[in-house]
Amino acid sequence: MTQRIITGVVAGGIFLALLILGGVYFQILVGLLVIIAMHELFKMYKLQLLSFEGILATLASLSLALPIGQHFLGLNIDGGMMLFTLFLFAMLTGMVFSNGKYSFEDVAFPFLSAFYVGIGFQNLLTARQSSIYIVFLALFIVWATDIGAYAVGRSLKTRFPQKLLPSVSPNKTVVGSLGGIVSAVVVALIMFFLYSKELPQIGFIKLILFTVIFSIVGQIGDLVESSIKRHFGVKDSGKLLPGHGGILDRFDNLIFVFPIMHLLGLF
Repeated sequence: MTQRIITGVVAGGIFLALLILGGVYFQILVGLLVIIAMHELFKMYKLQLLSFEGILATLASLSLALPIGQHFLGLNIDGGMMLFTLFLFAMLTGMVFSNGKYSFEDVAFPFLSAFYVGIGFQNLLTARQSSIYIVFLALFIVWATDIGAYAVGRSLKTRFPQKLLPSVSPNKTVVGSLGGIVSAVVVALIMFFLYSKELPQIGFIKLILFTVIFSIVGQIGDLVESSIKRHFGVKDSGKLLPGHGGILDRFDNLIFVFPIMHLLGLF
């Protein structure tokens, strides 16, 4: 527990400091997070990140997450997607010169990994460029969901032992999930009253509805990553953060939440 707290304070402090600084400092951090997340996925799949598909998939993910096309190539706002497509085509071209050793199915994992990681961190950066308060809203909703789900699930597991999805995550309960949603709504309302001028003017009712959606989506993101880890037979996505696991273990909720926030027009 002590190691977990120390790691949380140090890693959280670095993340929040660079988040507040924003600009190129936060972009560099996001770039590093993308590379580490891709490494974690490839390690689970027992592929080297410095392999043919590993390099191309990581470049594809970085081109999707960061404004590389705009900064270095003078491309328009869609430049990241165009670069992503270019790297995908390069992976597909590998089939031509592999004498049948590299197939269409072999492209699927690196391509999907690049999109999964890239699109999540792209929307994190876009949210930060829009408003730091949007990022804090997402963080507080996710954190409140996690803490509320753990506290409520743990305290009421005897009276309400119904599991949420035991085949994916045996420790999660239905009552814990509901407790996480309620906790997220409470925290979001507090933030809304404290920073109503800085947050999008979406109204009281819509805020509650959106928070419920974000809390559920965040839990789905967590379950998706749990499903990936269970498929590959690993407990944590990585060991970078002692007591917390890997980068994907910490950002699995947010990878799902930020794109949905963008879809619903919060940034």
